[in-house]
Amino acid sequence: MKIDRLIFAFVFVLALAFSPVLAQTRPAGTTGAAASQASGTVPESKIALIYSDAFLDAKTGIGRFTTLVTTLNREFQPRQTELQSLQQKIQALTDDITKTAPVADPKTTQAKQDQLDQLKKDFQRKGEDAQAAYNKRKGEMFQPLQDDIGKALEAYAKQHNINVIIDGSQVPLVYAADSIDITRAFINEFNSKNPATASVTPPQ
Repeated sequence: MKIDRLIFAFVFVLALAFSPVLAQTRPAGTTGAAASQASGTVPESKIALIYSDAFLDAKTGIGRFTTLVTTLNREFQPRQTELQSLQQKIQALTDDITKTAPVADPKTTQAKQDQLDQLKKDFQRKGEDAQAAYNKRKGEMFQPLQDDIGKALEAYAKQHNINVIIDGSQVPLVYAADSIDITRAFINEFNSKNPATASVTPPQ
C-alpha cells in the first residue's frame, strides 16, 4: 500500500462524488409540471449540458477544489513521508536478507526476518490508519464544496431558465450541440462568487 496513491489517485473518486449534485431528487416546484401533464399540454423544456470532470482541472477548473487538494496533501505529507521511509527500510532489509542468507548464520537471518515481518506489519497498520484518516478528512473538506456546487447549479439553472442539466461526464452522449454546454460559463461564475482562498476548517 502506497500513501502517494491514496493522496493523488482520489480525484476519480471525488469526480464520482460530485455526480449527486447533478442528479437531485425532484425539486419542490414541480406542481406546475404535474398540472401540465394532467391537462395534456406539453411543457417547453430547456436542456443544458455540463461536464463535471472539468471542475477538477487544476488550472481551469473550480479554484476551491485546487485549494482543498493542496491543503489535504499538505496535511497528510507527514504520514506520506513516514510510510515512504518505512517502505525504504523494508526494501533495504529484504535486499540484505537475500544477499546474506546463503552465508550468514541462520539465527542472524531469522532475526532479520523477524524484524522485516514487524516492519511489514507496521507499514500495513499505518497505511490502513492513513487511508481511514484520509477518507474521513476528505469528506469533511469536500462535502461543503459539493453542497455549494449543487446549490450554485440550481441557482444557475433558475437564472437562465434551464429545466434540465445533464452531466456529460456521467451520462454517455451520442450527440450534443456545443451551444448547450454551460461548463465553462458555470465554472467562471462559480469561481467569481466563491474565491479559491476560502478558509478550510482545521481537522478536529
